[in-house]
Amino acid sequence: MTPASLHPWALFRVFCSIISTGCLAQNGGASIPLVLPKQCGQNQFYNTASLQCSPCGPNQRRSPSEWNDLIGPEEMSSVYGWHGELRVWSRTDSGQHLDSSFLACSIYDNITACQLLANLVLLDPAGETSKAFNLYRKAALQMPPLPFLPQLFLSGSLSSEQALPGPQLDSAGLCPQSRRPPGLPASQSPAPSFVQTPSKDWMQHMTLGQPISSLYPEPVFYQLFLKHQDGEGLDMVWPIPVQHLSQVTGPGGTPPFQLLVEYNTVTDPANAVAQISLGVLAILSLLFAMLETSSWSRRAGQQYITLTTIVKFLAFLIGNLANAFFLVSFGTGLYWLIAFKGQRSTVNMVLPSAGGTVETHFIVFLSLAFAFKAVQVMHLLITQVSISIFLIDWEKPRNAAGASGPGVSAWRTFFVANEWNEIQTARKLNPLLQLLTVLLILQVVGVENIASRDLKLALQPDGARYIPPTSPILRYGLTVSVWLSVGLVQVIFYLVVYERLVEDKFRQFVDLCSMSNVSVFVLAHRCYGYYIHGRSVHGHADVSMEAMRANLRREEANLCALRGLEPSADVQTFEIALTAGVRQQLDRVSLSLAEASGARGRRSGADGPQGPQEQTSKAYHAMNYFLSSFLEHAHKDMDYFVKDKLFLERITKYEFQQPVERTIFYRDPDGISFTNVLYFSNELTLLLFDTLLFCVIDLGSQDLVLAAVLTYAVQQVLHSLRCSLSRRNVSEKTLVDRCFLI
Repeated sequence: MTPASLHPWALFRVFCSIISTGCLAQNGGASIPLVLPKQCGQNQFYNTASLQCSPCGPNQRRSPSEWNDLIGPEEMSSVYGWHGELRVWSRTDSGQHLDSSFLACSIYDNITACQLLANLVLLDPAGETSKAFNLYRKAALQMPPLPFLPQLFLSGSLSSEQALPGPQLDSAGLCPQSRRPPGLPASQSPAPSFVQTPSKDWMQHMTLGQPISSLYPEPVFYQLFLKHQDGEGLDMVWPIPVQHLSQVTGPGGTPPFQLLVEYNTVTDPANAVAQISLGVLAILSLLFAMLETSSWSRRAGQQYITLTTIVKFLAFLIGNLANAFFLVSFGTGLYWLIAFKGQRSTVNMVLPSAGGTVETHFIVFLSLAFAFKAVQVMHLLITQVSISIFLIDWEKPRNAAGASGPGVSAWRTFFVANEWNEIQTARKLNPLLQLLTVLLILQVVGVENIASRDLKLALQPDGARYIPPTSPILRYGLTVSVWLSVGLVQVIFYLVVYERLVEDKFRQFVDLCSMSNVSVFVLAHRCYGYYIHGRSVHGHADVSMEAMRANLRREEANLCALRGLEPSADVQTFEIALTAGVRQQLDRVSLSLAEASGARGRRSGADGPQGPQEQTSKAYHAMNYFLSSFLEHAHKDMDYFVKDKLFLERITKYEFQQPVERTIFYRDPDGISFTNVLYFSNELTLLLFDTLLFCVIDLGSQDLVLAAVLTYAVQQVLHSLRCSLSRRNVSEKTLVDRCFLI
């Protein structure tokens, strides 16, 4: 359509349909007073055409009280509060029953039906060939004339074949037939009410492209008025007629103000851009899933495509598609939030209608993003609670020749196992603080009110009677923006301030391993994992407090060797790619570990009360001996070498060189590569899941508090599940009894 520019949300529905062409005809282009007389004089009667008392015939009414159900003087005064500004009057209409409205209007003089019939004529872009026009013409030619049928066409506006009798204009000394006040449509249910005020610059030209069917599922009709004062200072309103360009060529007698309306059907560019973006992102998601699957196959030692390979590919694809749907849905919400709310004097675009194509696609994208992200989180949890981990104790007994002799304390291993168990669910942000801050900003401060379907940016409602509904697209874009902003601030604060000045849990864990003389060997995949070198440079960790302090002073003064795996380096963390031979040897030792763990769990059997404990001890020392000797280059047929990863290998997480003859240890200069099997390095996945969970609950319930409570509950359930399963896995893989894991 190509209308004049009006005020935001209320205005865009003006263009759904406007019935005002007959207003000028019905009152002869005269203004309507704003203040209605409460009672006419003894020889005066109420003129329903001019809404004033006048000396006239017996067909007139003495008082305007019968129009109070439509609009009262007080309400008009409160709405038309400023001189020279335009106001909008609205009512609802179904527009679904054309035949019934014609019959009810022509036979029973039903006011609502007559009004609806006129509205349907303006809504039908077929113009003079439409069924609505033919029925309206038949009703208009009916004799005697229908008193409540709005006059949509001025004299001379139609061809002679289709000419309708022009409305009788009021003139001095003549009284028109009693009828509804001109320009005020018939009352319907729900009762008419005043809504938004258009801006002063509403006459600026603009073009709106929206399909009629998608503008508003239940059209709201508006009447435009211009407020002014007559020569005596009386407040008046001038009805502004509408010319439907596809039905009439020109009105008879051009009024001082005129609104031109032309209907057209165009494709929504924002929806097309969203679909194109989704297509591109879906293709990229597929390519990344293929790359991730290939990388996983290498790390898992898979040479052929198996069922596990297909499952992994689907898991990676779903995770990537979750990000794609999130980007499209968030981009849609952010676009409409900025583009629509950024309009001020001139309205260049309108919001997608409730239940329309754009909003339907948006809800589908959001639902798929949440569902896919939930699957990705479950895949992440399953992967992390099933890793293989073993603690290598480098401590040698001082009073015995054998490595398994007496004098070696087990508390150091227990302490490291507990610390590992504690850092598994550590995150860069605090989930509870995140929820409380978002709730504070959205509800307490009132930022959620910006998501209304008008152009207001007020944080708190002004108490007006008309409160626009909330747009789900704007609400989602606003909520995600606030959530991600708060999360980003928390992450930056953690990395810049907290990690540097307060506590760095993961690098402290590496230091703890060195002080405990315990290394950590983690396998996230069958042939790929991480290694934390915790061998003490002092030879022993079971020492007194005085000896421990002396050792630390020696390190501070550089009087001892470096802590690194290599003699001349201090890098303690590595990514490792195992050869098939090393993996087979680990499988043989792990089999005895599994048997020992099962026997320890049963606590009974043919071995007697001490059988499981002895079996566990033997399996533990067998794994400890193999790994320690492997790291000391004791096996010539299972050796390793250390190198740096290429930049492209770090970016793509894909190793170009496969370990064939020797295992590869990739240096980790950042010192936290092992956090890939923990929550810490998967913060983005968890953050987006929390965001989508909160938004889905909020959009479904329209209650921020409920969304915060349920989101926190889900977070706690997942946290408890992750801790419980991880604790069990650590106990089984390290052979540290769960009673020692706090």
